[in-house]
Amino acid sequence: MRKCSIFEDYIAGKSIEEVKDKYRLDKIVKLASNENAYGASPKALEVLRNFEDLHRYPNPEYRELREKICEYTGWEMQRIVVGAGIDGILETLFKMLIDEGDEVVIPVPTFQYYRILARLHCAKEVLVEREEDFQIGENIFEFLNEKTKLVIIPFPNNPTGNLEKKNLIEEIINSTRAIVFIDEAYIEFSNSKIEIDADNLIFARTMSKAFGLANLRIGYARLPKWLISHFRAASTPFPISTVAEKCAIASLDDVDWMRKCVEKIKEEREKIFFELQNIVRPYPSQANFIFFKARENVAEDLLMKGVIIRDCKSFGVSGYRVTVGKPEENEFFLEKLKEVL
Repeated sequence: MRKCSIFEDYIAGKSIEEVKDKYRLDKIVKLASNENAYGASPKALEVLRNFEDLHRYPNPEYRELREKICEYTGWEMQRIVVGAGIDGILETLFKMLIDEGDEVVIPVPTFQYYRILARLHCAKEVLVEREEDFQIGENIFEFLNEKTKLVIIPFPNNPTGNLEKKNLIEEIINSTRAIVFIDEAYIEFSNSKIEIDADNLIFARTMSKAFGLANLRIGYARLPKWLISHFRAASTPFPISTVAEKCAIASLDDVDWMRKCVEKIKEEREKIFFELQNIVRPYPSQANFIFFKARENVAEDLLMKGVIIRDCKSFGVSGYRVTVGKPEENEFFLEKLKEVL
């Protein structure tokens, strides 16, 4: 084993089966993993039902998928790469960029897998505390130097759901030679986007959240032109399967389905936020979840009532994250939350 690596498990949300077995409950509502409760497009499900070429390897170019992503995002097709989720995109970048002792700047609290990757690749984690509203503050510039290799900025942030000041992000990009990685996993649920480009800027997105394809692990990114050939050389030969590619293409052919789901989720998000204001301290969100603060052990108490939410201690913050589900799921959550409080 590499002596400089630190091995740490990723802590996933509890599964429905796990909670059923532990508490002997008939009804379980899972609102812990930021999944799209409405599922994938019917067109994607049809592809899945009819796919037969499991014995064939994928085409490593993924050209048709990249063309569809180009149409959807407006990005140049030749700059688009795909991977096994945003996690897979990041893993390839870490392989390419990080030498032992290089610094990776991570504003915290945030998604813990960024830190896991830094430790695995023997990087020095530079953790920058966010402001009270969880936005990145001006103090980040104190941590950027010639050793900085990668700056990771989720937009919106997970688990807190907030956006960042666009002018601050632009200043960060202009003030460092490091790669600035913008994680837009939840961008479809946001009312704002970043419309900038630079030779040290990467945008990454996923089909897991708004498109409801979490189980297929489809991520994609827009890279600077100079980095593309290096990325392809460092990536695994077939990062996503053909069936995943075809389901993604079908989903991008049915963007209206996704947008209808997103609108329903955003409407429910506002209803939940309004209700939570009367019982806990929720924070405004631009994602498909809401972060809130309440007393200790709320997540465990809710498990016993059949509701799975996420305790955010592993993200580096005291509080809870609840995914926005269907109306009946959200009502069940609010009812049980009131009971435990």
